[in-house]
Amino acid sequence: MVIYEVNLAVDADVADAYAAWLAPHIDEIVALPGFASAEWWRVEETSPDGRVRWCVQYRLASRAALADYFRDHAERLRDDGLARFAGRFEASRRVLLPR
Repeated sequence: MVIYEVNLAVDADVADAYAAWLAPHIDEIVALPGFASAEWWRVEETSPDGRVRWCVQYRLASRAALADYFRDHAERLRDDGLARFAGRFEASRRVLLPR
């Protein structure tokens, strides 16, 4: 099992529209080969810049499945969000592996 985590900071005035886009975006990713599930979390800490913060954790079968995602799908899926919300959000990503 591998966890692919995406942390988002979204401008408050577009947060509802971003959330409406993000829900089907997550579903689209989970439907890809190798993905098992996803959880979408609200980050509790107060944001000094007023941004809404979320964390999405995707669970995958293997590191190879994640490599396939990066190679075959990531750019297209990221570009969709950038086309809709460029400059209105930031995303950081990390990969979590079992000990």
